[in-house]
Formats: sequence, structure tokens, C-alpha cells
Amino acid sequence: MRPAIILFAKAPIAGHVKTRLEPALGTQATLALHEAFVLDMIEKLLPLGGLEVHPDIATDVWLPSQLQAPGDLGEKMLHALDGRPACIIGSDAPTLPVTHVEALLASPADIALGPCEDGGFYAISCRRTHPEMFRGVEWSSASTLKQTEEAARRSRLTVERGPAWYDVDRIEDLRRLRDEPALPKHTRLWFNANKLLL
Repeated sequence: MRPAIILFAKAPIAGHVKTRLEPALGTQATLALHEAFVLDMIEKLLPLGGLEVHPDIATDVWLPSQLQAPGDLGEKMLHALDGRPACIIGSDAPTLPVTHVEALLASPADIALGPCEDGGFYAISCRRTHPEMFRGVEWSSASTLKQTEEAARRSRLTVERGPAWYDVDRIEDLRRLRDEPALPKHTRLWFNANKLLL
């Protein structure tokens, strides 16, 4: 079975997205940045086939889309995986090379994780799942990746790490992103329109 490609993205609602950047950027610029990231991720992932967009709140902005299940991130991901081969990707890394996703999809392990520098992960590719595979994981922490690996191994799943990348969550990350040699289209347009904020 061809793995599904699932993009987890918060619905584009002012005050609901990229909240750590909002004090520096303002509400509307932060919302526009989030929308740019999601659009760039959609365009990047579409060629892989089988793309599903899963917002956290019902929205008609990205169609077709499937609403995330209630619960914490682990419960949401288990519901989205639904026991099938799939790769779930976050929307906070607009310059993520598609080859990194392909590496996760090609992993022979049950679970392949794309590590982030902050201790989390930008994607998880699953050949097999287990109901307990996220038990005890503290989300959005410096230990999220390590705890996810430990929980998967306790569930008798094999685990592998893929290539690392970085999320854009803080103003320092945004400045790093600005200095990337090649930005995707929507993110580049956002920087062109919001240079004075940085």
C-alpha cells in the first residue's frame, strides 16, 4: 500500500497560530506567515501523491481536508494514521527538503522520525502502529523525540531517525529562515512584504 502523506496544519485563525512569533510580528503578519508556510508545504508535498491536509479546526481554506481528532497530539496522530502506512508532517518547516520526507518513507523501520533541533520532530513515517506508541510522551518539549522513540520501542516497534531539520517557532528561527539561499514562493513573498518587522 502506498503511504499516505498527511500534513498537520492549524486552521488559519488570527491569534491561534504561531503564537510565539505574534508579539514581534503582530497578529495579521503572523497569520499570513502561517498561511504561507502551509501553502508552501502543500505545494512541496503534492507531487509525492496521496496528500491529505488535516487541520485542527474545521476550515474550508484548504480543501479537501480532514479534521484532526480530539485529544493530545499523540491521539490526533494515531487517529490520522488509522493503522495504515503513512507519514505525518508538520507545517512549521517550509524549507524542509522533500528528499528528507522521501528518506523517511524509504526507511525499513516501523517508525522513522525526522528530528528537529529543538528536541521534537518535523515528521513521523509509520509502516506499523500500536495503540501505546505515544504513551507518556510530553509534547512540545526538548524530550519529545527521545520519549517518542522510547514509547515506540516499548510497543515493540522498530525505530530509526532520518535527516534532521529545523522548525520555525521563534524570532531567531525566522531570521535564520530569512537568510536561507532559496525560499519557497509563498514564504518568499511574505518576507518581501514584511521586511520591516525583522
